[in-house]
Amino acid sequence: MKRRLAAVAALVAASSLLGACTADRTQIEPSDPSVTGLLSQAPSGDPVAPDDSPVYDQTVSWERCGALECATIQVPLDWTDPAGQTVDLAINRSQATDANARIGSLLINPGGPGGSGLDLTESFVAMAGDDVLASYDIIGFDPRGVGESSPLACGDADVIDDYYLTDLTLDTEAAIADARQATTDFAEGCRELSGPLIENVDTSSAARDMDVIRALVGDQELHYLGYSYGTQLGAVYAELYPDRVGRMVLDGAVDFTLPVEEQAAGQARGFEGALMNFIDWCLDQDTCPLSGSREQARQQVYDIAIQARDEGYESLDGDPVNGNLMIYGMVITMYDEGSWIYLEAGLDEVMSRGTADIFYQLAGFYLDKDPTSGDYMSNSQWAFTSIGCLDGGEAEQFTVDSLAEFRDQMEEVSPTFGWWFASSLGCDGWPWIAKEPVTALEAADDAAPILVIGTTNDPATPYSWAESLSEQLASSTLLTYEGEGHTAYGRSNQCIVDAVDGYLVDGEMPVSGLRC
Repeated sequence: MKRRLAAVAALVAASSLLGACTADRTQIEPSDPSVTGLLSQAPSGDPVAPDDSPVYDQTVSWERCGALECATIQVPLDWTDPAGQTVDLAINRSQATDANARIGSLLINPGGPGGSGLDLTESFVAMAGDDVLASYDIIGFDPRGVGESSPLACGDADVIDDYYLTDLTLDTEAAIADARQATTDFAEGCRELSGPLIENVDTSSAARDMDVIRALVGDQELHYLGYSYGTQLGAVYAELYPDRVGRMVLDGAVDFTLPVEEQAAGQARGFEGALMNFIDWCLDQDTCPLSGSREQARQQVYDIAIQARDEGYESLDGDPVNGNLMIYGMVITMYDEGSWIYLEAGLDEVMSRGTADIFYQLAGFYLDKDPTSGDYMSNSQWAFTSIGCLDGGEAEQFTVDSLAEFRDQMEEVSPTFGWWFASSLGCDGWPWIAKEPVTALEAADDAAPILVIGTTNDPATPYSWAESLSEQLASSTLLTYEGEGHTAYGRSNQCIVDAVDGYLVDGEMPVSGLRC
């Protein structure tokens, strides 16, 4: 079963909220020189506008790295000081297969925030249409703070585990105060190891980095395809640089203009719906460990999650599986219906043997954590938090009463997972917010036509978000995939492929209202 579970990473690689999982990425240690010495100094002078930053004058030096080419460029640490200190941005590319058909470069992003675009490039090349590959250099990048770019560091695996994997009981003001302080302490630990980078990994800064990539590869316009959080990154780019938008595809759209609580409710509702669709499928299988009606089967899943939280399960190696690990292990299987077999297998193990080894392994895939060594194979988890909290603005300070009210709201939309969505304080206690936040899309109205894609049963980025984001982007057209799972291009059907490829290659926007 452990060998079979390796397929899960491939099933969700391009569309997971935390980006692609890979087996050969090394853990980022605080003593790594790439972390402690990550800042260089650019020439300083009179204040300059972002477009006049010296980084636009650099030259890209490409080197062969396996089947791709790789390079490292410099971008300003702080875009409010465009001529100040710089950090590294790692990029790679697969060159267009037909020089005569070449349109330019297509920048891609897998989502997250915190997902590695370097990891996505090779798999994207394997799944994209031939006409797209003939027409574009495919360029991936690790956003600032992520992976091979100047990376965020927040501590060793024990520090990360303690902050992210501990089940919290937030039923007193003292417990809430302790949790808030833990977030502040964790963030300050990140700053101690990462320096001021931790305050500058917001989405607007990453979007400005994308414009540097556009310029350095010689494109007048940015052609872009972003998945999940990558749609937020693309929409923010369109807001900052509407006149530089080329052919842009936003797949698995995030409506980041919604209040954080509404975003949480949307995801909670989405995963509850995905679970019920799984249950309908499972009850039709002879091998399904669940029994009874849909509601009885749902209750069985809920009971397993609650027992993990309150008592815990053991994996085959004796490692404990608590509530957080159990939920991570469950929800990763809902990003693609091809992964439902692993949810079925995990439930069968728990119900027949009383252990949770499969869910332990699945949680490791979600967290990009090696289940055997316990090491984190990338920094996607703490990058996710750092970027999201900067973008989220001033966080609500929870009290026992307001948290209880929030928990009631989550449990109303998700009877199975609602408690988990309200089991932490989110960004309450995070010390910093973005310096240049984008909270509305207005200038983007003047952008070139943008293609927004939504999947009707997407658990992570609900279809309603695609509808609302498309409404806010005046130049956009909404393309709908009627199906399960997270995102559409590369994992759905030929109708989606033809629509996206036709737009990227020929500039032909799909008919408004097209459903595939």
